Amino acid sequence: MYRRLRDLREDKDLLQKDLAEYLHCSQVCYSHYEMGKRDIPTEVLIKLSSYHDTSVDYLLGLTNVKTPYPRR
Repeated sequence: MYRRLRDLREDKDLLQKDLAEYLHCSQVCYSHYEMGKRDIPTEVLIKLSSYHDTSVDYLLGLTNVKTPYPRR
């Protein structure tokens, strides 16, 4: 999961501080998310999946399909 977060961020040429600002947390906090040193709260996973236009399942490594699920 953590590798996917970094890869998605780097694919968009973003810095950790850019996503930290979006999530309203510190760069260190976001860095800990990417390194697996800190559990990612559900609401943060949802925000990240929305930001990266993917599913939470993709972020968690439960699927390799990047496309988000259709909204009802």
